[in-house]
Amino acid sequence: MTSTWNLKQKQGRLKREIARNLDILIGSVSTKGPARTGFNLTTKVNQKSVSRHIRKALLERVRSMTERHKKLKALLQELSDTNWELIKRESE
Repeated sequence: MTSTWNLKQKQGRLKREIARNLDILIGSVSTKGPARTGFNLTTKVNQKSVSRHIRKALLERVRSMTERHKKLKALLQELSDTNWELIKRESE
């Protein structure tokens, strides 16, 4: 069982890591199809899929930012789990 001190240390580390990973784009990078070259960033806006053209020079940056979004989601889940454990400890 992890100590409260260790959980608070983990919480602080997660908050710092989250702060370092806020440069994100939500969506997925996809090709325009076999007949057309190029890439799109596809995301949901008001329950509708919206695609935005990605210029070739920005492709790697956009991919990096969408990957960072995936990492951020995992970090937020881990922070939530850690916070829950701390709340449980405080109520004991």
